[in-house]
Amino acid sequence: MTDLPPLDASVLPAGITARFLADINGLRVHVLEAGNPADPLLLLLHGFPELAYSWRHVMPALAAAGYHVVAPDQRGYGRTTGWVGDFDGDLALFTLPNLVRDALGVVRATGHDHAAVVGHDYGASVAAWCALLRGDVFRRMAIMSAPFAGPPAIRDGMAPPTDVHAALAALPRPRKHYQWYYSERRAGPDMLHAPQGLHAFLRAYYHHKSADWAGNQPFPLTGWTAEELAKMPTYYVMDLGETMPETVAHHMPSPAEVAANRWLTEAEMAVYAAEYARTGFEGALTCYRCRTTGRYNGLLEVFAGRRIEVPSSFIAGAQDWGIQQNPGALERMAGQTCTDWRGTHLVPGAGHWVQQEQPAAVVERLLAFLG
Repeated sequence: MTDLPPLDASVLPAGITARFLADINGLRVHVLEAGNPADPLLLLLHGFPELAYSWRHVMPALAAAGYHVVAPDQRGYGRTTGWVGDFDGDLALFTLPNLVRDALGVVRATGHDHAAVVGHDYGASVAAWCALLRGDVFRRMAIMSAPFAGPPAIRDGMAPPTDVHAALAALPRPRKHYQWYYSERRAGPDMLHAPQGLHAFLRAYYHHKSADWAGNQPFPLTGWTAEELAKMPTYYVMDLGETMPETVAHHMPSPAEVAANRWLTEAEMAVYAAEYARTGFEGALTCYRCRTTGRYNGLLEVFAGRRIEVPSSFIAGAQDWGIQQNPGALERMAGQTCTDWRGTHLVPGAGHWVQQEQPAAVVERLLAFLG
C-alpha cells in the first residue's frame, strides 16, 4: 500500500492536485489540495463512507476565494497509509484525541501554524475536538451534518446506563442502531462483499441518505429511547436481522435516477468503489468502535464541561436525518457547547451529503462564515 501513487489527476476537477505528506503521527497522509500555499489554510475533514475526494465540488471555489484548501484521507481511509485495517488492532490509534493529532500534523506539514477547520459526518466530530482542544491552532470551526453536543459528562459510576439496544431489539419491529452494527466484526466484510456488489451497495447507501430519497423528512426526536430512535430511517436504526447492504438494497435508485444524478455520477461513484475495494472498511469503522466500546469514555470525560470558544457554525442538508439522530444535540451545540455561535444553516435540496449535493450553497455559507 505504501507504493500507491496519489489519486490520478484524471478524476479530479481542474485546480485540485494530490500528493502525500510524510511522517504525520505515524502516517503517510494522502491529501487533495487547491489554492495558493501562502493563503490562509482551510482544512476539510471527511466522514464515512467518504474520502478527501468528497470535497471535490467545493475545493476550487474555496481556493478561488483566497484559501489554501487541504483535504486529507483520514486515518483508516483511502490512500493514507500507516494504519492497520485489522478488527483486532489497536483501537487507541483511532481515538478522537489521536485524530486531532493527525490534523495538527497536516497543518504543520502544509506550512501553516493555524487553520480554519471544516468537518462533515464523522469528520465533524474530529473538527469539533480540534477546536475544543487546540483553539489556538484551529481558530474557526464549521461542522456539517453531525451536531456536536460537547464532551461527555463525568459518570458518577452509580446508575447503570439504560440499555437502549435491548429495548430496540424488543420492539414489535425489532431494530438495532447502525453504530453498534458498524462495531461488529462482521460489518466490514458484510459491506466489502455486499451481495449486490460494492459499487451498487455504495450507490444505494448514498442515495438512501440523500435528498433524492423522498423519505428523508427529519423532525426532532424527544429522547434517546427505543421508541423515538425507531422513527428514523433504517440506515440509522436498522431492522435487527439485516446487514447494511440488505438495508439499503430496498432503496436502490432506478437506472433512470442514477443516470440523472449530477452530484455523484457513475464515474465518481467508481472512484469510491475502487478505493474501498482496495482498503476495505475496517479502518474506517474502527472509529465507531472507539465510540461504542465505552473504553475511551474516561479519556474524553477529562474535558467534561469544556466549551468551544472559537467562532463556530453548522451547515447541513434540510433533509438530513443526521441533524436529529442525537436528540437535543443540535440545540445544545448552539446554546451551550459553543460560546461564539455564528449560525445554523439548513440547506434546501440536500440530504446527508450536503457538500456534494448542494456545493454552491455550501461554499456561499462557508465564505460568509469565514469572512
